Amino acid sequence: MADDPLHLPDLSLSALPIEISVNVGRARPLVRDLLSLQENAVLPLDRRIEDPVELYVGDRLIARGELQEAEGGEPGQLAVRLTEVAQDTSKSD
Repeated sequence: MADDPLHLPDLSLSALPIEISVNVGRARPLVRDLLSLQENAVLPLDRRIEDPVELYVGDRLIARGELQEAEGGEPGQLAVRLTEVAQDTSKSD
């Protein structure tokens, strides 16, 4: 079974890294406004600074949270404190 690529006893799916995207808001400029953007331009978003951010894996919303500075990280490094975690509706009780 050592040559079977589906039989990997030392690896599990839980050890695979995934990418989480953090959505802080959306902008909806007109194309002409987008084309005229220059350095230092400010692009307003549809959210307020105190609104929660949304965390996605692919296109699936997995959690909401608040932006904060990471503890113990580089100065100014962002982190997200989770305030709400989506429930897995695929599990049956």
